[in-house]
Amino acid sequence: MNGLIEVLLLGFLLCSFMLAGSSRLMHCIKLVATQGLLLGILPLAVAKVDGGSLGGEALFVAFINVAVKGAALPYMLQKAMQKADVRRELEPLLGYAASGLVALILIAVSFWFAQQLNYSEQVVSRLAAPVAFSGILIGLFLIVARRKALTQVIGFLCFENSIALFGAGMMLHYGALIELGILLDVFVMVFVMGIAVFQIKQEFQHINADLLNTLKDKPRK
Repeated sequence: MNGLIEVLLLGFLLCSFMLAGSSRLMHCIKLVATQGLLLGILPLAVAKVDGGSLGGEALFVAFINVAVKGAALPYMLQKAMQKADVRRELEPLLGYAASGLVALILIAVSFWFAQQLNYSEQVVSRLAAPVAFSGILIGLFLIVARRKALTQVIGFLCFENSIALFGAGMMLHYGALIELGILLDVFVMVFVMGIAVFQIKQEFQHINADLLNTLKDKPRK
């Protein structure tokens, strides 16, 4: 079963890395959906390692992860992409070859940092921490290095998925109710961002968000 957990973690890491090098939004949406599916399977594998049987909480968290992170949120992002009539991120702040290199550096830093930690005996895999740290850093990188609001939302989802992965992989039992609250916050955020992306497209004929920091008050006469 530990082998299954490591396969899930490596799959999650691969999705995070591929997000940094992909320009096609639909491909990025499928990658975060895959992360959601992997997060749905992980609590079941961890529960088997922890107690040998699947409890109701593990089944509930797995179902919520698959339903929300693996299906509902990617579906909302796909609809927002179709309404905005955009398919690719053509002009990122940092090119995709350079982004892939940055992602590799972030992964290396994450693994180095994780080696400095003292792990408890409850940790199901030493890969959990570096994979989670890598996803967190890559998610933040996507938020900063991409222009389109949709890609930035995808980066945020990668960030949130990685936090959930850290909690599950490090055996942090924070309860299904808190997990549901976090998912609800993310669900609302993506819903609001979908509306915002549509309105930006309607008003400005594009969804680039890199010039928003130039907005300022109109000078008084």
